[in-house]
Amino acid sequence: MARLKLLLSNRNLIFLLALGLGLLSPQAVPVARHLVLPALALAMVLSTLDVGDDLFLRPRTLLFPALMGILMSYVLHGNVIIGLSTLLIADEAIWTGFVLLAAVPPAIAVIPFSGFLRGNSQFSLLGTVGAYLGALAIMPLIALTLLRSATFDPFRLILIILELVVLPLAVSRLLIRKGWKERIFPLRGPVTNWCFFLVLYALVGLNREMILGRTTVLFPIVAITFLSMFVLGLLIDWVSGLFHLPRDTRTSLVLLGTLKNQGVAGGLALTLFGQEAALPAAVSTMVMIVYIIWLDFKKRWD
Repeated sequence: MARLKLLLSNRNLIFLLALGLGLLSPQAVPVARHLVLPALALAMVLSTLDVGDDLFLRPRTLLFPALMGILMSYVLHGNVIIGLSTLLIADEAIWTGFVLLAAVPPAIAVIPFSGFLRGNSQFSLLGTVGAYLGALAIMPLIALTLLRSATFDPFRLILIILELVVLPLAVSRLLIRKGWKERIFPLRGPVTNWCFFLVLYALVGLNREMILGRTTVLFPIVAITFLSMFVLGLLIDWVSGLFHLPRDTRTSLVLLGTLKNQGVAGGLALTLFGQEAALPAAVSTMVMIVYIIWLDFKKRWD
């Protein structure tokens, strides 16, 4: 029983289980897909318990992380994705999917993953919020420039910010003031892990047929996602190390510069351009699972 309990609390095993079940047993996906937003919101509540109220009383400290979020997610990561896809992808629909992936803000998971990987949670929170606010102008600009499409609903992005950033942050403030933080802490890790199990299982399961049915075109897509996560992440960590940044801040910069919101990108692709355009977001989700597990192991070596 103790061994089973240990296995069920192992984050890497949980993520791999989500990947395997999403591909091999997607029967629960119709239910799981409706639990994705609540699961992400709950993970955000638990992850932001470490963020003190005093952070928001120092406006000058907010600007730099917010600007770095925009820089890492768009100026760096977005351009790398677009550049690689222009070189390696001939299919217009798949290239469109990569442009959408470059256009979306960082994954909401950047904030809870910062907690997993001992990053700077406050820096990650402010960087993510900054990138989401910047996305209100950057996303339609990319769509108009590269896709020649003005079909963008900023209201949808505002709702995402409210549901997955503002509301969880407000709930976490309430829990802290009620004195429940210490009671919740022992359960925070396991609950967060299983929240991400639901999210990853749903994302992989929803795209299962497309992933398994298009194996011949997967190699360049996997190559781009590998280079824009693993290799770019190593470069960000190396360069930030040259500037003698603290390890926790370097970890946050790596996450902000390598993780995109595949759920938003896939949803836009399916809605506006069709199933094939959603393939980069689906493959990126699978590569992200392996990438986070690798970062977890790398954290132990550093």
